[in-house]
Amino acid sequence: MVPQISDSELELMKIIWAEDGKAMYAVIMDRLAAAGKGWQKNTVITLLSRLVEKGLLKTTKVGRRNEYTALVKQAEYQAAQTRTLVNKLYAGSAKGLVAALIQQEALTAEDYEELKQFWEREDT
Repeated sequence: MVPQISDSELELMKIIWAEDGKAMYAVIMDRLAAAGKGWQKNTVITLLSRLVEKGLLKTTKVGRRNEYTALVKQAEYQAAQTRTLVNKLYAGSAKGLVAALIQQEALTAEDYEELKQFWEREDT
């Protein structure tokens, strides 16, 4: 089971996933700065440590520097969070989620057609 993580922890995971699942600490700080996030060094280190404790990252020393490697793929994390959302809010009914997206007009006609084609492919 993939643990829940905070929005800040997710920000760091997205950076690492975008770097093919591995990133040096300096790269993470550069990406945060480029995104306009002025996070302090201690904050980032604390968040990375929590992700290691939760089993989502591992750290490896490369010389005197830390390299962080994702132990969970982004698609795995997304699937687990989607299951949690569907179970929590829609009593396990994916149909309820899709209905809500349609009712809230969160799905465009193009999205709907792509999903329809996806489901038709899956049926064959």
